[in-house]
Amino acid sequence: MAFIKEFKEFALKGNLVDIAVAFVMGGAFGKLVSTFTEKLIAPLIGLLTGGTNFYDKKLVLKSAVAEVKDPEGKIVVPHGDEVALEWGAFVTVIIDFLIVAFVMFLVIKGINALKKKEAQAPAGPASLSTTETLLTEIRDALKK
Repeated sequence: MAFIKEFKEFALKGNLVDIAVAFVMGGAFGKLVSTFTEKLIAPLIGLLTGGTNFYDKKLVLKSAVAEVKDPEGKIVVPHGDEVALEWGAFVTVIIDFLIVAFVMFLVIKGINALKKKEAQAPAGPASLSTTETLLTEIRDALKK
């Protein structure tokens, strides 16, 4: 039972819950950025590069070969898959990464600015030491 209690304490700690929420939000943000890049940015780049879908750009190293059979049904030329470097998809993912990295930079910069503001806030008057407190009481008593 101690193991279950220890696990429950671990699982319900604030930091773990915060990390879980951040993970879910990050996944949703990743989908948002992917859709933004594929549906808005890529078509604009494709328009600039010739009107084709930028995401589908690739460099074909070896074309696909269809299977060829002779009249008896024997395979003369076997089926061969296309070999291609899909550089358009790769560049799209790089654009996704750059957008996410830029947004994270802005978030961290904002958090650091808030922390800096809190650190610069003037602290209240420093508490007096016991000697200073006694001297203040003596001064106040002498004034009366």
